[in-house]
Amino acid sequence: MKRVYITDKVTNPDIEKEVLGDELSPELHEGIEVLLVWHHKITNEYIDKLPNLKALVRYGVGYDVFQDLEYIKSKGIYASNTPDYGTDEVSDTAIAMIMNIARGITRYDYQCREYDDGSWQTNTLKYIKRTSDYKLGVIGAGRIGGSVLLKANALRFQTHFYDPYLSSGTEKMLGAKRFDNLDELLETCDIISINAPLNKQTNAMIDEEFISKMKPGSSFVNTARGAIVKDLDVFYEPLKSGHLNCVSLDVLPSEPPQSCKIIEAWKAKEKWLDGRFIINPHSAFYSDKAYFEMRQKAALNVKRVLDGKKPINIVNGLD
Repeated sequence: MKRVYITDKVTNPDIEKEVLGDELSPELHEGIEVLLVWHHKITNEYIDKLPNLKALVRYGVGYDVFQDLEYIKSKGIYASNTPDYGTDEVSDTAIAMIMNIARGITRYDYQCREYDDGSWQTNTLKYIKRTSDYKLGVIGAGRIGGSVLLKANALRFQTHFYDPYLSSGTEKMLGAKRFDNLDELLETCDIISINAPLNKQTNAMIDEEFISKMKPGSSFVNTARGAIVKDLDVFYEPLKSGHLNCVSLDVLPSEPPQSCKIIEAWKAKEKWLDGRFIINPHSAFYSDKAYFEMRQKAALNVKRVLDGKKPINIVNGLD
């Protein structure tokens, strides 16, 4: 009996078949022992339909699709993710967004369409500083956030981070100043990059109060999880007033974005936004090699379970 089922997204499981062979089932049935999950929401009711289930393996880093980790654990089912496939890709995207803010690339592109011969080179953005004068603050300095800090160090940013879960001394390894108080980081830094996981503490963390504590004229980058932001309209007034300079997002609270004030202004290319609100379609994870590696590593983790071993990267605390 075929013991593995892919819940969604993957229509041609050629990479998975290289690892799992005939264990892949085209249909969900009671004999399934492992689920490979992309974005399908795994509810308690879904789990209860699979009496032989041993493990859930998420293709990507985030695992909020597993709706109740404690329930999954209570059933003796492993929940795992695949955190180590696209670290460079995501951190490179964050750095690209940070550099765009620092050097004003998209703002210049937007504005210079109306420049004439007499003003072509004179319309510089007065806020732009030397890169070494920018203070970058990273929230969440794990694999990806740590990579952002190391790359930013090489570009000569002044780097800072907040992460209450990392052990003392991590700041020395990363060559960055550590803040033990989030508000102090927000008050200090010119650019804030979110690289934290989505959990109870970070869900909807970016709200009006959070933004009000950010340094006036600072900017925001999110390449982590969309739901860390309460909703997109929390950026509307801060961008319009200039309290926020730029906002760059690879991930959104709802994808594709639902209609709201900031999205309507973005779609209409309203002049006041001025290239300051940038959206990517949740693509920071992707490169040709990273996409292959993600699927291969997830399949290899499934194979561990089929071979009677514990999976790696367990996220629900099951021993």
